Amino acid sequence: GFNREPQEIEEIVFPRQLSNHNGYLQRQKRDWVIPPINLPENSRGPFPQELVRIRSDRDKNLSLRYSVTGPGADQPPTGIFIINPISGQLSVTKPLDREQIARFHLRAHAVDINGNQVENPIDIVINVIDMNDNRPEFLHQVWNGTVPEGSKPGTYVMTVTAIDADDPNTLNGMLRYRILSQAPSSSSPNMFTINNETGDIITVAAGLDREKVQQYTLIIQATDMEGNPTYGLSNTATAVITITDVNDNPPEFTAMTFYGEVPENRVDIIVANLTVTDKDQPHTPAWNAVYRITGGDPTGRFIIQTDPNSNDGLVTVAKPIDFETNRMFVLTVAAENQVPLAKGIQHPPQSTATVSVTVIDVNENPYFTPNPKLVRHEEGLRAGTMLTTFTAQDPDRYMQQNIRYTKLYDPANWLKIDPVNGQITTIAVLDRESPNVKNNMYNATFLASDNGIPPMSGTGTLQIYLLDINDNAPQVLPQEAETCETPDPNSINITALDYDIDPNAGPFAFDLPLSPPSIKRNWTITRLNGDFAQLNLKIKFLEAGIYEVPIIITDSGNPPKSNTSVLRVKVCQCDSNGDCTDVDRIVGAGLGTGAIIAILLCIIILLILVLMFVVWMKRRDKERQAKQLLIDPEDDVRDNILKYDEEGGGEEDQDYDLSQLQQPDTVEPDAIKPVGIRRLDERPIHAEPQYPVRSAAPHPGDIGDFINEGLKAADNDPTAPPYDSLLVFDYEGSGSTAGSLSSLNSSSSGGEQDYDYLNDWGPRFKKLADMYGGGDD
Repeated sequence: GFNREPQEIEEIVFPRQLSNHNGYLQRQKRDWVIPPINLPENSRGPFPQELVRIRSDRDKNLSLRYSVTGPGADQPPTGIFIINPISGQLSVTKPLDREQIARFHLRAHAVDINGNQVENPIDIVINVIDMNDNRPEFLHQVWNGTVPEGSKPGTYVMTVTAIDADDPNTLNGMLRYRILSQAPSSSSPNMFTINNETGDIITVAAGLDREKVQQYTLIIQATDMEGNPTYGLSNTATAVITITDVNDNPPEFTAMTFYGEVPENRVDIIVANLTVTDKDQPHTPAWNAVYRITGGDPTGRFIIQTDPNSNDGLVTVAKPIDFETNRMFVLTVAAENQVPLAKGIQHPPQSTATVSVTVIDVNENPYFTPNPKLVRHEEGLRAGTMLTTFTAQDPDRYMQQNIRYTKLYDPANWLKIDPVNGQITTIAVLDRESPNVKNNMYNATFLASDNGIPPMSGTGTLQIYLLDINDNAPQVLPQEAETCETPDPNSINITALDYDIDPNAGPFAFDLPLSPPSIKRNWTITRLNGDFAQLNLKIKFLEAGIYEVPIIITDSGNPPKSNTSVLRVKVCQCDSNGDCTDVDRIVGAGLGTGAIIAILLCIIILLILVLMFVVWMKRRDKERQAKQLLIDPEDDVRDNILKYDEEGGGEEDQDYDLSQLQQPDTVEPDAIKPVGIRRLDERPIHAEPQYPVRSAAPHPGDIGDFINEGLKAADNDPTAPPYDSLLVFDYEGSGSTAGSLSSLNSSSSGGEQDYDYLNDWGPRFKKLADMYGGGDD
């Protein structure tokens, strides 16, 4: 039971639960429960603050020790609750915080001094009483919500939520919401309201218009103590409500009429630029414009595309327009949005406009009609025949223009066209068999040009279907064949080649001519069918060789065309199979004239090339001999003059001016002989040459003539040394202008001569004067 102490500290006594009855332990019936201890949070002390006293009835007989266990005592958080082990006084050591731990569950123990349990543990529950020590806290400081413009009152917008850490079951944790302010205050200062318990924000007034106010900012307050402004704690948050756009504004044209112009025959040209205004949010389906042509264009020549950036309508030409047909278009255009207008809103008249489009006349190409034009004529028409008139039309009816015609393509050059009236006349014979005719059709192209600014032109094709006439005689095919010397076992199958077509071609008639008579005597021809015949030997043996057999072939034209063409038949020796033997094939194979000419030309060209090569080789050898040093003076064993210095320039020393050795008036133009080819300095066995003997009569030009004659003799002498060697002349001349040296009597004594004049000749002759002027010395 509980026993109150004088200090009013509650005392808790361990209950007596076990009794010994007839030797059995019995649990005594518990008729009370230990109530929990309520302890306010945030108590100011003093601490330790006594709570209750734990006591056992056995403390009268025994010395007991008390203790408590559990979270808050000996388990974390430890040390909050302590007990006096002697007196059993339970105390709290610090203020409690319900928001951290709202209840403590302790267990009290009583043991004797030996540690033996004397009582069963009792449970002690301590409840922490909540105090209003926490403000409400919003989950977000800024809340964002949206609501469409034009929403009716009562439309849900958003929900704001705040939480309070205090006990929600007490007034400390019961929150209430309210709107403190709204910005802007138009069109009503109270456009929204809030459910004070749930935090739901709803519209409360009409007039939400995005085009006027795009966003509202609300200050929301949450207060605990059920919103008591005196005792409750408060906090605030911001609610931002964006007004979303709806299509409540139709597009409106900036003008009632738009103007544009377009050249005829042009497409993808922007004619006019339609501008609209729309108050809805740009670049949304409620703002994007869609244009429709509602009238004035029954054939669909125009389309209107929307510029995605400017939202303008671009009137564009989709099909070519002909000025001569339509000079002006008046279009009715309507503008809408990509999404329908909001309910209850109608399109005003400004959503419709008129577009006036003027067509500009331009110079157009003349065109031939019909194109191509087909005419049928027989081939063989004579030059100057008028075939047809091929004219062009000018679509420019409102322009005064002239058309002139010229020929553009006429591969066979058969036609001409009159430049004014377009008459086409032949200038050559039309031939169906021409290579320019394909499948009997000849195509020519003509050009029609006007004199507009700028000038325009158009082309037309004339197709001439040529009807065949019998203007080609048949020819034998093949032109060459071979057969055996005997009629069996070979025969030659032939047909005819006719460039005409039916009925001017086959069937053909084949025949042999009457002359020469040997043809019909040696050969026979048999008609197999309309196109083929067979040529056979008529005699039993024909000598091998090449035979030309003329064959007369007549076609089926009206009148028929006949021709004699030659079949070259090679008659050869055959083996048992009827084939020409190889030897005979080679012998009997004749060469045509063209092949023989080609072979001769090849042989001539080859001979010319060989001749040119030989000439070139000889010239190169001569140049090589002219350039090389032909003999080394040290190798010359004959009595030649040895050159110890450089007296000549070799090849550079060949152009001699002999005028230094003779009088100029006696020089003859032909006196100087061109340089010959130098020979090796080897003296072959030849007759001694006859060099010239100088005339005894003195003459001023005698030395020059003598040297020239000696030069000619040396050039013609195969035994002469090379050109640059010194030529030794045995005879130096019988006469001299200086007189003969024989006047000096060399046999006389030197003393008989007077040599004193040598002293007058200068220092060069001093040695000679000493030798001869010394008398007997």
